[in-house]
Amino acid sequence: MFWVYAALAVSLVSFFVAAYFYNWVKKLPTANPKLDEVGALIREGAFTFLRREYRVLGLFSIIVMAVIFLFFPQPVWAGAGVGKNLLMVFAYLCGTVLSALAGYVGISIATIANLKAATAARESIQKSFMAGFRGGAVMGMAVIGTSLAGAALIYIISRDADVIMAFSFGASSLALFAKAGGGIFTKTADIAADLTGKVELGIPEDDPRNPAVIADNVGDNVGDVAGMGADLFDSNVAAMAATIVIALSLGEVPFLFCVTTLGLLASVVGVLCARLGKNGNPSRALNGGTYLTCGVFAALTFIACLASGFELRLWGAAMVGMLAGVIIGITSDFFTGDDKKPVAKVAEACQSGPAFTILSGFSYGLLSALPALVGIGLAALISYKLCAPLGAGYEMLGISCAAIGMLSIVGMIISSDAYGPIVDNARGVAEMADLGDEVLEITDELDAAGNTAKAITKGFSIGAAGLTVIALLGAFREVVQAAGVEITFDLMDPLVFFGMLVGAAIPAVFSAMLIMGVNRNSQLMVKEIHRQFKEIPGLKEGTGKPDYARCIDISTLGAIRELVPAGLTAIAATLLVGFIGGVQAIGGYLTGNIISGLLLALLMSNAGGLWDNAKKYIESGHFGGKGSDAHKAAVIGDTVGDPFKDTSGPSLNILIKLCSTVSIVFSGLVIAFNLMNLL
Repeated sequence: MFWVYAALAVSLVSFFVAAYFYNWVKKLPTANPKLDEVGALIREGAFTFLRREYRVLGLFSIIVMAVIFLFFPQPVWAGAGVGKNLLMVFAYLCGTVLSALAGYVGISIATIANLKAATAARESIQKSFMAGFRGGAVMGMAVIGTSLAGAALIYIISRDADVIMAFSFGASSLALFAKAGGGIFTKTADIAADLTGKVELGIPEDDPRNPAVIADNVGDNVGDVAGMGADLFDSNVAAMAATIVIALSLGEVPFLFCVTTLGLLASVVGVLCARLGKNGNPSRALNGGTYLTCGVFAALTFIACLASGFELRLWGAAMVGMLAGVIIGITSDFFTGDDKKPVAKVAEACQSGPAFTILSGFSYGLLSALPALVGIGLAALISYKLCAPLGAGYEMLGISCAAIGMLSIVGMIISSDAYGPIVDNARGVAEMADLGDEVLEITDELDAAGNTAKAITKGFSIGAAGLTVIALLGAFREVVQAAGVEITFDLMDPLVFFGMLVGAAIPAVFSAMLIMGVNRNSQLMVKEIHRQFKEIPGLKEGTGKPDYARCIDISTLGAIRELVPAGLTAIAATLLVGFIGGVQAIGGYLTGNIISGLLLALLMSNAGGLWDNAKKYIESGHFGGKGSDAHKAAVIGDTVGDPFKDTSGPSLNILIKLCSTVSIVFSGLVIAFNLMNLL
């Protein structure tokens, strides 16, 4: 139990670091009252959305808790007592509350750090970078500290695989809705603001005359910060839950907590050491922090394994996962970096019109999926083979250790990811508060690095989801076999094949629902922007005041209206396949879901990031610069890429984890009640 309690201790250290960074950022000065006014509008809009979203998700959670209490692990009327059922309800509630808390912490710091980073840019790029990065690090430390402490406490209380999976189910279900809802909100505003502002009216991106500009900045927080925090909280919890389920019978749970604890400690070292040199490159500084964290993690875990007597093969599997994460990140950087060939080629294609922008960007997005998928596959294969000699059950434990290894440095990853929307917001508020061209140049440079960082971390989180769901597939088999049912994944079995086809289709259906939601809401907002420019006297000239609140309201109501059907469709499809075909069909369903989900997630995340940076590449002065035909084509490409990279793409990795977790939690019900049992 030493490493379980060590996990709690290191989590406490991460909370202290988060509190220190929070106070450090908060004490930084703010440039002027106008900046404070803009910041207050963004903060109020973000928390308004969060309150409304959490109210809806609270009702959903209450319904799910009632279902869990009545049926899991056994129906309450079966006479086995209600103690275990109540414990599972408690674990589910902890998962949802801590996931929601991850989003709340992110919003709290991001809506402060954006103003401080904009102000600091008046002095130097180094100070602005530190304000943005340390703001992101508050979230990184708080989210991972919370997920590790939560998993450790649930394990101490229960030592039960069912209860731990209920904790993971809570995290996954809320994360899916939070990420999807935040993604719909942010891209509704972003698309409407870009199309009406840049393309139609020819005004700057964050011009205060645009009624959607505040909603756009609010969206950066609720989608890219709160949603992303819930996403990676879920990834960490799901990987730990899958590993615990597999490791319980093997007596290897202490190794899991050793790796995750030292991973968080390495991330603490990484964020404390992160700096931007006098003539430094922000992207290089972010990547340097990640590489430092990897090195510290590898050294600490190797020493700990020798000292604690853990199998070095398990350590090797964790290292394989970590290296795969770095390689996937480098691949994403190549396809999305503003200094790399694909971005320049897509920017060049923009000169020929938006059709060529879309074709070239989509093609590179498809190409980008191959190396990442190969990396995930090789990581799973190598870790499986590496641990197989240790005995039965260790093969799947090896894959789950690879997932844990890839997620070990997630504290640093979240810090870099949250930095992106913070400096993006900093650029927006700087323009609205008239802080000058020099500040805009600095924040543009930081924002470009943030876009690349977000693309890298999205690739990383998708890769981690890939290994996690393979581990969850192993956990599903473990749970089903423990119930006395033998399960195979023979593709010649029509039940398995049926499940695989349906599973492959669900990520596409889910993506379509989210993108259509963004499409519908964006059209409503475009009409609202047109109305305001038509009816508010002097708005285009800058003498009239836009109704920002109306646009925020359109995004908020639209996101809440669209997120519930998409999330429920995924859960309902999983259960329906199980009730029709039983656990064999579920096995095929999860396999198809994993392959299709990972492919689409990588395609959309990388294509979207590439289109975004191609637009910024042109805005920096290439191929005619701002206002040129190439720029207008790039804006259209970015508009297509927005829901790709910030709504559907990153939501898919939560989707495939949630489907796996639902399958495990509801496996007993599926075994007892399915159509195949009646035939």
